[in-house]
Amino acid sequence: MQATQDCDVLVIGGGPAGSTIATLLARQGRQVVLLEKEHHPRFHIGESLLPGNVELFEKLGVRDQVAKIGMPKFGIEFVPPDLPYCSYVDFSEGWDPSKDSAWQVRRSELDELLFRNAAKEGALAVEGAKVRQVDFDDEGATVQATLDDGAQRRWRARFVVDASGRDTLLANKLKSKKKNREHNSTALFGHFRNARRLKGKREGNISICWFEHGWFWFIPLADGTTSVGAVCWAYYLKARDKPLKDYFFDTIALCPELAIRLKDATLVDDAVHATGNFAYSSTHATGERYLMVGDAYTFIDPMFSSGVYLAMQSAFDGAELVATALDQPARLPAARRALEKRMRTGPKDYSWFIYRVTNPTIRDMFMHPNNMFNAKQGLMSLLAADIHQQGPAYRKSLRMFKVLYYLVSVLNWRRTYAGWKRRSANIRDHGPLRGETILKAD
Repeated sequence: MQATQDCDVLVIGGGPAGSTIATLLARQGRQVVLLEKEHHPRFHIGESLLPGNVELFEKLGVRDQVAKIGMPKFGIEFVPPDLPYCSYVDFSEGWDPSKDSAWQVRRSELDELLFRNAAKEGALAVEGAKVRQVDFDDEGATVQATLDDGAQRRWRARFVVDASGRDTLLANKLKSKKKNREHNSTALFGHFRNARRLKGKREGNISICWFEHGWFWFIPLADGTTSVGAVCWAYYLKARDKPLKDYFFDTIALCPELAIRLKDATLVDDAVHATGNFAYSSTHATGERYLMVGDAYTFIDPMFSSGVYLAMQSAFDGAELVATALDQPARLPAARRALEKRMRTGPKDYSWFIYRVTNPTIRDMFMHPNNMFNAKQGLMSLLAADIHQQGPAYRKSLRMFKVLYYLVSVLNWRRTYAGWKRRSANIRDHGPLRGETILKAD
């Protein structure tokens, strides 16, 4: 065991949230240690970004670098299971037309880019360092980590940021992690070459394809490969009775339009992955000497590609909290209350739609978008992750979307009740999956 090293802030996890907050704190002139248990580049899912990310990349000084590795994305395609046509929406239809595009990226490339940038800005960025223990006291915390070669390292930090992703290191330690009982999904996914894409400007758009047991993502990447995944109700993957690859292709066959687009495609590395336990949150995000950001705090269904944005935005907001904790501790209680409220806003807004997205009423509204009472503008601002910059007009338009939803639901109450009953059955806990692989998305 080497001698204990001192630092102002120790960040656990070198994904988008951890690298972002490490960069911002290092710019403040603080001694920052950033620990990543793996080595970049490493595989992750979560390849689809939102226009809200663009401004954050600009502030970090990496926008041009991200553009070089990304596939331009201008909107979303919705593919229904029972209609002969698809619906297309563009981010430019939101309240801020300038937030009109983002990118699809390989997370291995994006995460490494952000990690190296943190080191460039002055953070001590260490790869192959798995945190084993965090012990808090009145003055800060002692953090112990094991390196790849078995060597033990110890740091003494005034503040700890948990950006460990789905490892949820501090939430597990504090027993504050709670499974989201309103959502219970699993996923199968792989990457394909030679998939048929949309034409022209829409080539890079994400496609969301509904099918009987959930929905598919179809994400075109700049290198010509396409990420395809099925987010399913837990009962569906639990019922698997054949090898994972065969079950995945059988699942694709349940979505005829997707099957056509993949007819001549080949699976990269013959690899299919499964992951479960999709939705959870911690009872709180902050403490006097710690902060949880990104997936270390909460994780919601990825349908609207909000993960990287929520992670990075929580890092920007969290950097201000850390500065308050270190420089103006008397103001920390108020700062914590404000941040707790803010960090719940995004997941709450997205979750309202996620909980209802399999209901026929929501599908109809997505397939026939209408801007009555500016409802479509509100929806597109949400889908573009323009949720903090907009003022009362955005909130009002989002409320009007919900009013229209409830009105249509009441008018079609039999269909609504059947959808609610089906969802209630689908979110029941069916126990762990056979051969489940939990992929970290920090």
